[in-house]
Amino acid sequence: MSLTAKDKETVKTFWAKISSNGAAIGADALSRMLVVYPQTKTYFSHWKDLSPGSAPVKKHGATVIAGVADAVAKIDDLTAGLLSLSELHAFTLRVDPSNFKILSHNILVVLAIMFPTDFTPEVHVAMDKFLAAVARALSEKYR
Repeated sequence: MSLTAKDKETVKTFWAKISSNGAAIGADALSRMLVVYPQTKTYFSHWKDLSPGSAPVKKHGATVIAGVADAVAKIDDLTAGLLSLSELHAFTLRVDPSNFKILSHNILVVLAIMFPTDFTPEVHVAMDKFLAAVARALSEKYR
């Protein structure tokens, strides 16, 4: 499923509205992922506190959302734009690529909760397609 020009514009417009809340979005999405999908905790076993809202979760949540913001900026060529992140997650961190889809789902949940008025069905579809494209781009080096 590829992103249309309308999808890209919808993502950029929505992101411009919500990006100032990036750290909170990331912390909540990562917190939810670690609670609802406890198998994802294995990648963060070096953290002393994996509880929702803990300092490491907040910090990494902000990092994740910064990556999403970078992807919005590189929306026209996600594979090339996210190549270094793909290599990092594939070769250094060795993250199972199925986890990108799990985190994407949690980001969508948080966006729907935090921005109920702006998260219209059109925005939902565009963001879902965008985050799926980001997950595919991050999985590129696994092939």
